[in-house]
Amino acid sequence: MPITGTCAMNGLALHERPSDAASSWRIALPHSAAAVPVARALVRTALAELEHAADSDTAELLTAELVANAVEHTTGDDPIELVVELRPTGCQVEVHDPDPVPPGDLTRPCGETPDPWQEHGRGLLLIRALSSSCGHRPTDRGKAVWFRLAAVPPQWRPRHV
Repeated sequence: MPITGTCAMNGLALHERPSDAASSWRIALPHSAAAVPVARALVRTALAELEHAADSDTAELLTAELVANAVEHTTGDDPIELVVELRPTGCQVEVHDPDPVPPGDLTRPCGETPDPWQEHGRGLLLIRALSSSCGHRPTDRGKAVWFRLAAVPPQWRPRHV
């Protein structure tokens, strides 16, 4: 599996080509709010460069939620890692952080409605509602939280004028 590195805004971006059927990008992000726009830009670029059929706006939104949660709910200065994998059937985005504690109720509704007057509390709800699947898994250095988006059928894609 060939791996090439390129300089990115806040770290080393690794572009991996595991097979002809999938492409993936991996980048270490700072453990700060500055990671969110960098992560959104990477997802947008990855989907645009390959003219991938997953919904870029939804992918950016959900990526921003995962990265913001990793920054807000973990401590320390260790970087977090973003992994974007594009497949013929859609895309998968993972955020790796150093905290092994699973995120709230990512895979099942918690039963509580978010307070409409609060700025926080909707991230996991959005991820559950807008992704085709989501979850988390332990890693050697903490955990990975992920979501998948299915490819958008050609007839449902916007036409570029």
